[in-house]
Amino acid sequence: MKISLCIALLATTATLLNAAPTEKTLSFPLSANPNYKPNPKNAVLKARAKYYKHLTSVNAQGEDGSVPMTDDSNDLEYYGTVEVGTPPQKLKLDFDTGSSDLWFSSTLCSGCSGSQTKYDPKKSSTYKKEGKPWSISYGDGSNAKGVTGLDTVNLGGLEIKQQRIELAESESDQFQKGATDGLLGLGFNSISTVSGTKTPVDNLIEQGLIKNPVFGVFLGKASKGGGGEYLFGGINKSKVSGEFTKVKVDNSQGWYQIDVDGGSAGKGGKIDKFNGIVDTGTTLLLFTDEVAKQAGDALKATDNGDGTFSIPCDNSEDLTLTISGTDFVIPAEDLIYAKQGSQCIAGFGSSGMEFAILGDVFLKNVYTVFDQKTPEVQFAKLA
Repeated sequence: MKISLCIALLATTATLLNAAPTEKTLSFPLSANPNYKPNPKNAVLKARAKYYKHLTSVNAQGEDGSVPMTDDSNDLEYYGTVEVGTPPQKLKLDFDTGSSDLWFSSTLCSGCSGSQTKYDPKKSSTYKKEGKPWSISYGDGSNAKGVTGLDTVNLGGLEIKQQRIELAESESDQFQKGATDGLLGLGFNSISTVSGTKTPVDNLIEQGLIKNPVFGVFLGKASKGGGGEYLFGGINKSKVSGEFTKVKVDNSQGWYQIDVDGGSAGKGGKIDKFNGIVDTGTTLLLFTDEVAKQAGDALKATDNGDGTFSIPCDNSEDLTLTISGTDFVIPAEDLIYAKQGSQCIAGFGSSGMEFAILGDVFLKNVYTVFDQKTPEVQFAKLA
């Protein structure tokens, strides 16, 4: 679950531009949570913890279904509404390409008293008890655990049968007081908490619900009218300007990990090449230590020693990443994450690992296509 802004959904129907004329896509636009308060340090801790737990060794450094997304007022998080069970129960879930679990709050959590919507398995005629244990925890102390079950999951109008779901029996206060009800992981199944789990994307493909094993992601900016979308099985070309740039994915650890050629920052600052994970579930752009220092020096940002950087609030310099020979620009305004007193916290920081995490600070400036079969990721500049 990422540190982010909360979003509520509204169902609409839109024609998928690159599909056959008779094919439709169901969209769920999102709206902002005005009560959200950014916490840069926790954003870094959560991102780091998500990846630490999966590393074998850590060196610390048919039809198409669409869930359109709208950014929050500060472009801090994106989530969508998913229907679970029969009759359907609506849950607000973080969409996260950096993990593979589908978990949420439930009535099995007798000690949970927060404002989350709680899935009730007793109210679903298609629920089947399974009982496999699961648990997750993050670097800021937030955690949840529970048991698995099977139920129908409706994702953007596509109905997945017998999807494994993870029902929370206990949750830390951070989750109970959060604006989302859980998380929908879109990564590869090898990093699922429960071994042998088929992810929602796996089942969309295997059950013939989408023709192409891809999903397109557009994360809209509030400054440009908001809007956003996850489109399963296709690409919304109305959001794209120019050609797509393809880059091979290394999925050996279960992530969408790619090579970045390098880039530039500020006036003449150079960024060395690195590899990074494309992760919609992380708010910030987290570089390796060396690259974070290069970006910080070029943008006159100061390392705070906790993975975050302070940056001048009047920063007017962009940051550019080069991927497969194509330059993608992160404009100056997106490099300001939050203001704390007289200081501003940068939208980039340090992952503390040997790879970077390409989070929403980068992804809201491109249209991204995730291809599980090839596997590869495609980026295009926004229209």
